[in-house]
Amino acid sequence: MQTAHTKAHLALREMLRQICDKADIHPHLMDRRLYLGKDTPTGGTAHQAGTLRFGEDPKTAVLDLDCRTHEVDNLYVTDASFFPSVGAVNPTLTIIANSLRVADAIIACLR
Repeated sequence: MQTAHTKAHLALREMLRQICDKADIHPHLMDRRLYLGKDTPTGGTAHQAGTLRFGEDPKTAVLDLDCRTHEVDNLYVTDASFFPSVGAVNPTLTIIANSLRVADAIIACLR
């Protein structure tokens, strides 16, 4: 037996599915069973990351360990692109923490 709450929930999910279809949003984003380890397509996560990986070697990383580009002086990147890959949860707090760390490194360079 469906409760009013269950019916409303199902109706909202259907409405969201229709909106996503019109906006050409991947329907698998609504699947709560989407976990790491499965073959997740590029658009299969709402937290894309890893486009400008960081590391010590300019041959394998775009950014140094302070998220400064190896090839362009004084260009720092502090969004999720420095991650090697996306984690299992929202990365906002980690991005903020890294941004504060990078800001401290920039301030130290200016002194």
